Amino acid sequence: MKIAFLINNAYGIGGTIRSTANLSAAFADRHDVEVVSVHRFRDAPSLPFDPRVRVTSLIEMREDNPGYEGDHPLTKLPGTMFPYTGATGNMAYTALQDERIGGFLARTDADVVIATRPDLNGYLARDGRRRYLRVGQEHLSLDQYREPLRTNQNNAIAGLDAYVTVSEADAAQYRAALPDVTTTIVCVPNGVQASAVERSSLDSRVIVAAGRLIPIKRYDRLIDAFAKVATEYPGWTLRIYGRGPQKDNLRQQIDRLGLHDRAFLMGAVSPIETEWAKGAVAAVSSDMESFGMTIVEAMHCGVPVVATDCPHGPGEIISDGEDGLLVPLDGDVDAYADALKRIVADDVLRERLGAAAIKKADTYVPSVIARRYEDLFEQLSKPRRRRRWDGTTLLGRLTRAGRATRPASAAAVPTESAPAPAAHARATADGSVTVLLDPAQLPAGPLDFIARLRRDPAKREVRVPVQPTPDAHATLRPTEHTLAEGRWDCYVAPRGTNKRVRLTVQLVEQAALVGRPPVVDRRGVGAWIPYPTVDGFLALRTWLRATHAEVDTVEVGDGAVTVSATLYGDISLGDSAAVRAVSRTDTAYDFTVPVRAVGERGLRFTVPYGEVMTRRSVEHDLWDLVVVPAEGAEDVPVGRIGGDVVERRKTDLVPGQVFKHFERGGTRVKPYFTVGNELALSAKDVGEVD
Repeated sequence: MKIAFLINNAYGIGGTIRSTANLSAAFADRHDVEVVSVHRFRDAPSLPFDPRVRVTSLIEMREDNPGYEGDHPLTKLPGTMFPYTGATGNMAYTALQDERIGGFLARTDADVVIATRPDLNGYLARDGRRRYLRVGQEHLSLDQYREPLRTNQNNAIAGLDAYVTVSEADAAQYRAALPDVTTTIVCVPNGVQASAVERSSLDSRVIVAAGRLIPIKRYDRLIDAFAKVATEYPGWTLRIYGRGPQKDNLRQQIDRLGLHDRAFLMGAVSPIETEWAKGAVAAVSSDMESFGMTIVEAMHCGVPVVATDCPHGPGEIISDGEDGLLVPLDGDVDAYADALKRIVADDVLRERLGAAAIKKADTYVPSVIARRYEDLFEQLSKPRRRRRWDGTTLLGRLTRAGRATRPASAAAVPTESAPAPAAHARATADGSVTVLLDPAQLPAGPLDFIARLRRDPAKREVRVPVQPTPDAHATLRPTEHTLAEGRWDCYVAPRGTNKRVRLTVQLVEQAALVGRPPVVDRRGVGAWIPYPTVDGFLALRTWLRATHAEVDTVEVGDGAVTVSATLYGDISLGDSAAVRAVSRTDTAYDFTVPVRAVGERGLRFTVPYGEVMTRRSVEHDLWDLVVVPAEGAEDVPVGRIGGDVVERRKTDLVPGQVFKHFERGGTRVKPYFTVGNELALSAKDVGEVD
């Protein structure tokens, strides 16, 4: 059987794309599978598709590609399908979409076509052919659509052979809303692949949430609830992964509650399972979840989920008290905080729920879900079940005002190419990094793994033999290898040659590094973090220095910032110890503040912002902070190099304060972490203030 998926953008990040990638891979075990992306914005999908699945596209939107079609003449003409703002990032509907989608539906030789969004369900109903099964998917829910989209979507359902929701409750709502429609309306949940990452140890003291930063996800509820948890359990932190329009509001809420050092907006990460494995608790705080892929993803990693019992997904996935906790929506913040406290405080409960969560997640693996779809296809293929529709009538119901642009054939653009060697990197508790490789993607013969220091005039590199086992791998160990501070790119090469091939990223596991302090040995103070570059390659961020002050807390007070840190390396504070703020403009603007020893290795210091304001000189003044442990001693860098976060400047954000400068006007003063994770001070012009 040939199965084709129709999706608006297979190159982005989102639940529909993940679901399509998972289900298409499961189908590929027994079927010929194609994923057809209406638009192509990137060279390769952000989320990996199984190599057996052909990924093609209909409209070229890469501006640097010779075939770019963003200025195609048909983009000047309106499209005829009902609009859906979630389809293409608010791109306008045009006649080019009509032509390309209609052309694909006219010429495809698939036995089944599965459309994944409302607008595509409309095209499939209107322009699809009776020679193949027409299956529409609902990845949201009936309640989430407003008019006229709701009516347009419901009209489209009547022209499909089947309409598949991801929750039983939503299927029931659709059947009740469309009593006269004979289309098969059935629930088949999303398939969620079991993760290849090591399962969570559940001892990280990190609460993890992930999803679009949009109002319905109610991350404001989660942050308010976490504020109550943070008061009683000071060792716990919150990480929220994702991007979206609520980011600024959530940032302000975190700062207002004084949680900037406890609650972090981590940005979008893909694949997300590596981040679930860092959590001890997963949090879902939504007012509505059509399914809840994030719930099952966290469960696969052995992480128990605390979720609002919202329509529709969580209650159909989680058995309250058995494999997770459900919180009534009418309890709001207090009830959610109480549920978090219950699981945070009880290690035994976390372990029990986490073990049961793994078993529950196994019922959602794509192979199981694919079988349910295959049963549906078999049922629909029976002659008595096949639908016959008047295409002219349906066209009128689904076409906007104006002349319909009839579909024409258009060649799809294939995205598949020979796979580059992909690496699965894993940081381990002893600070080592193991790189797992797929032998099928590697050159023949003995190989070396190579880590090469970026932008290094000496071109330093470290070579480690790739072990030629069925699971090819190489391991860098701090006890055996010295990596200078910087960024190291990763390659494989035939042994004895310089024919390096750079490694792309499959997965990078950093969970063992969460909360891990810097390592002290004979070479100094160091840390290694494997990470994916922005263009998808494997790299290592390393630090190695004689001494270091690791920042524990950054407390913002009225007109000052107070920092607590721990000293690492062969160092102690003398009577004259201080912290110096080193100006990047001129040494004349340097200043020092006293430092106080706390216990055997700790220190604490306060920087009054008045010291900064009296030394303003340019539009953006910057000072780097270093500890001067004793007169004549080497400076000690101050920053955060421990743990699992490569770039603290993006996540560890400290709120600023605005003051009036007698010459420069308004000045925003704030501490921040630099690109090297060092702590610094910023004073920047912001215009006049009252």
